[in-house]
Amino acid sequence: MTSELVVDVQPKEISIALLEDKNLVEFQQEGRSASFSVGNIYLGRVKKLMPGLNACFVDVGHERDAFLHYLDLGPQFHSYQKYLKQVLSNRKKLYPISKATSLPDIDKEGSISNILQSGQEVMVQIVKEPISTKGPRLTCELSFAGRYLVLMPFNDKVSVSQKIKSSEERTRLKQLLQSIKPKNFGIIVRTVAEGKRVAELDAELKVLLKHWEESITKVQKATKLPALAYEETSRTVALLRDLFSPSFENIHINDETVFNEVKDYVTLIAPNRANIVKLYTGKLPIFDNFAITKQIKSSFGKTISYKNGAYLIIEHTEALHVVDVNSGNRSKSNTGQEANALDVNLGAADELARQLRLRDMGGIIVVDFIDMNLAENRQKLYERMCQNMQKDRAKHNILPLSKFGLMQITRQRVRPAMDVNTAETCPTCFGKGTIKPSILFTDTLESKIDYLVNKIGIKRFTLHIHPYIAAYVNQGFFSLKRQWQMKYGFGIKVIPSQKLAFLQYEFYDPKGEEIDMKEEIEIK
Repeated sequence: MTSELVVDVQPKEISIALLEDKNLVEFQQEGRSASFSVGNIYLGRVKKLMPGLNACFVDVGHERDAFLHYLDLGPQFHSYQKYLKQVLSNRKKLYPISKATSLPDIDKEGSISNILQSGQEVMVQIVKEPISTKGPRLTCELSFAGRYLVLMPFNDKVSVSQKIKSSEERTRLKQLLQSIKPKNFGIIVRTVAEGKRVAELDAELKVLLKHWEESITKVQKATKLPALAYEETSRTVALLRDLFSPSFENIHINDETVFNEVKDYVTLIAPNRANIVKLYTGKLPIFDNFAITKQIKSSFGKTISYKNGAYLIIEHTEALHVVDVNSGNRSKSNTGQEANALDVNLGAADELARQLRLRDMGGIIVVDFIDMNLAENRQKLYERMCQNMQKDRAKHNILPLSKFGLMQITRQRVRPAMDVNTAETCPTCFGKGTIKPSILFTDTLESKIDYLVNKIGIKRFTLHIHPYIAAYVNQGFFSLKRQWQMKYGFGIKVIPSQKLAFLQYEFYDPKGEEIDMKEEIEIK
């Protein structure tokens, strides 16, 4: 299996697509200005104690206060708080963590009102993004994740991933990290550290320690609360950190700044693979070039077709996600209804596992498969689903089919499910149902170009239009495009874009910023 990462950087948002054997399996999209990422560390203030929930609400700058449960304070909370007071008491000289004293662990059965009080300053990390009406979820057990190691201040233990099976390797890694780790720090050794040399692990440990020092320095100098102490690395680098494997063939990026950032990171973790990071400079939008736009359009929405006419219907609610499996207009199998149902269900299991990763669906997922009478077929379906979900990095649990033919899945949810709207609003009638004659569309485009060149004075720009319209505009030796260039200048470029509706158009300046030329005209 080969993997490719394609990153589309736009002025307002960044989109990341992971392809496995050219098939889209993960897709993330977020605004360039978006904050409150999982992993961010804040110096916040306790707003309200909730003794009934044994929790409190903390102000970290979100419109809804973040939630911190007593069990998420961590055993070493007293040590944290004492060190935080020492740091905040002297704004000029940083108190070294190596001199900090470790206090006894907090009582597991204790009450939050005995530990915290309203208005108290606390250093917290986001473990779950705001979802729907809920604010972020917090922890006081801070961690700094790298590719091979996770650094945890005040933990003072070395733990090795359970997925490393070799007892000799586990012992080697544990002894190695015990010898190089600083005082008052704990370390979790990740699975990919198996077989790595001490130099590589020590280099990453130094990088993580630097992150901690920068964070605590920001906390020390913070004059206004809440204050951001540590920002998780960019989505591209964070995804790379967790996903990077020898099977990666290419990482394509259409922005030079992000390209340099990713190139530096790959050079750091795998110097011999740095050449797989490539800057995309083609004229077509990067997602169109790698056939991702079409996959996004066909993979999101309520109805998903997957095999010989069979399809899934996916509904999202506040409490859970519901999936219905339908055989559709699929032709019946000669081997009978049971074999036909099994075939449709197995195909649904394959597609559903992809959809869970693609949409990042979390919480409770209930799947209504087509009823099957034979117990061995139901077991086959359960085993197929478990096998498919092994590629999923999120923690999950799958139950066998119930007597009603329902499968229940729980999947770790740390951010809202990705829900891309694939329906297209008519760009010319704006939902009114009537449009100007479509044969005059190219005349409309020319009038816009004339306005840009002769009235506003913008001589160089790119016009994005639907591929069918682009084919019409470019056809022939003396094409419409050539006529426009002869009349208005050769700074005009025409690019086919699959994300646009049939009669939709977008103008962009040389910097990639959109020039808003849309207008809504009343049709009488």
